[in-house]
Amino acid sequence: MVGSLAFFANAQEFNKWSIETTAGFNKAMAPLTAGYLSPTLNVGHADLGIRYMFNEKFGAKIDYGFGSFKEAQGNSPEFNTKYFRLNLQGVANVGRIMNFETFSNRLGLLLHSGAGIGVVNPEVNLYNYFNDRVYTLIFGITPQIKLSEKIALVGDISTILNGRQTITFDGVNAILPATMPNAVTNNGYFGANGTWWTGTLGLNIYLGKEAQHADWFIASNNYVTKEELATQINGIKDMLKDSDGDGVPDYLDKEPNTPAGARVSPSGATLDSDGDGTPDHMDKCPFQPGAAAAGGCPTEVTKDEVDYLKKAINDGYVNVYYAFDSSKPLAYSISAAQYISNFLKRNPGVKVEVKGYADELGPEDYNIKLSESRAKAVYDLIVASGVDASRVTYKGYGEDTSVDKASADARQMARRASFEVK
Repeated sequence: MVGSLAFFANAQEFNKWSIETTAGFNKAMAPLTAGYLSPTLNVGHADLGIRYMFNEKFGAKIDYGFGSFKEAQGNSPEFNTKYFRLNLQGVANVGRIMNFETFSNRLGLLLHSGAGIGVVNPEVNLYNYFNDRVYTLIFGITPQIKLSEKIALVGDISTILNGRQTITFDGVNAILPATMPNAVTNNGYFGANGTWWTGTLGLNIYLGKEAQHADWFIASNNYVTKEELATQINGIKDMLKDSDGDGVPDYLDKEPNTPAGARVSPSGATLDSDGDGTPDHMDKCPFQPGAAAAGGCPTEVTKDEVDYLKKAINDGYVNVYYAFDSSKPLAYSISAAQYISNFLKRNPGVKVEVKGYADELGPEDYNIKLSESRAKAVYDLIVASGVDASRVTYKGYGEDTSVDKASADARQMARRASFEVK
C-alpha cells in the first residue's frame, strides 16, 4: 500500500514538446556606415522553433529566425538587407524555478540562450552580391500568458551577436583594417562585431496527450491532496483489520474467522500440530495424536510422553515469531510460549533454553543483538507465567542461514524464538 502511495504521487506527467512561432520587430545596432540609420521598431522579423523540456524547469530548443533590415525613412539613405539565423538554445523556465504559482498560475517566464549560424545578405549598395556568413550568439527573455492548457501567448526580446561579420548591415562598407581592403578574399574580424535585437509576439502551441505542459506543471501537484491521502489511509486501515483477533491482518489471513485463542500459522490458519483432526486450541495433547473424544489425547498415557514432547520441541515445531526488526512476539504465536510454560510445569525436572534468531537482512552484529532481545522477550513471558527462572535460559544465535533469504516467507520463518529441552 505504501508503494501504491508512492506510485500515485509520481504518476502525474506533463507534456514536453511545443511549437513556438512569433513575429515582430528588429533593430540593427552596429555595424552601420556613418549616416545610415535603422528605425527603432522595424517591422520585419519572424521566428519558428520547436522546444523540448527535460523537466518542468529546463529544456532545449532549435529555432529559425529570418527578416530584413531597412533604413529609417527620411533620416537615412536606402538599404535593404535580408538575413536568417539557425540556433540551438538552452531554456530555463523561470516561472517554475522561482515559484510564480505563489501569485499567479497563468503568468510564466522563459530565459533562453545559445549559438548557431546565420547569413547577412545586402540587396542594395556596394556589397549587394555578398552573402556574409556569420556565427551567432543569442540571449533572450520570453514572458508568457497561459490561454489554455494547449496554447500560451508569448512575447520575446532577444539580443543577437554576429561573429565573423565582414560587411556593415547597410551593405556599404567592409569591416576590414586599412591593410586588408578586399572583402571578397578576406572575411575581416573574427569577433562578435555585429549586434542586433528583435522584439516579437506570438504563440506557444503545446503538443502531447497529458493535461499540462512542463511550462505550467507545478511539482507540488505530485503530492496527494488531504482527501486523497485520507482515502489511502482508510484503505490501509481496512487492510490491517484483524477480524478474528489472531494477530494476522485480514489481507494476509487465509482463515479470517478462527475462534478466539486459537493457535494459528503465520498465514492465519488454525494449527493442528499432531494432525489428529483436533485443532491445537482444543487439543489437550497438541503434539500427541489422539481421539477427539479424549480431548485429542491418546487413550493410554505412554511412558515416553516427555521424550515425545521433548522431540517435538527440539525439532522446531514450537516457535514464537516476530515482525521485521522487532523483538515483540506476534500475537498469533504467543501461545507457543504458553505451551512451553505448561510443559515445564507438568515436568518439574526439565529445563529449557530459549534460542533467538533473525533473518539475514541487516548487519550481522546487529542481528546478534536482535536475536538475543527476541529470546529475552520469550524468557520473560515464561518466567512471568510462574516458571522458576533457574529452569529457563536464553541466548541469541544471530542469523538463521538455513532459509532462502530471497524469499519473504522464508525470512518470516527465520524471525523466531525456538526452544531446546535440556
